[in-house]
Amino acid sequence: MNWILGKWEQKLPNGTVKETWTKENDSTFTNESYFINAKDTVHFESIKLMQTKKHLIYKSTVIGQNNDEPVDFKQTSVTENIFIFENQKHDYPQKIIYKKITENNFIETISGKQDNKKFQESYSLKKF
Repeated sequence: MNWILGKWEQKLPNGTVKETWTKENDSTFTNESYFINAKDTVHFESIKLMQTKKHLIYKSTVIGQNNDEPVDFKQTSVTENIFIFENQKHDYPQKIIYKKITENNFIETISGKQDNKKFQESYSLKKF
């Protein structure tokens, strides 16, 4: 997933999604993800993407959720341009998909059930 390194954003009517991916070492990438509404940060998430011996692990920490503890999502599928991570025991989301469209664009989709209803959100991020 070297293509994901860099700064990305999507401007939405109600704010801006920003992600900054950096390489920590040969087996770990880190990300800081923000949703900014006007001048306030509404959502902050830190992510570690770590290669273990068997799997790629997506470790997400969201301030104010899960007692501020990280939640692991294990890679369940990979192609050249699509990476899928899942944790069926997590409340929401249970699935996270990164789909590379071009060198400067990817779509991130989070989905799953919440209160027995299916939800899905997608973000089209562009490199800047």
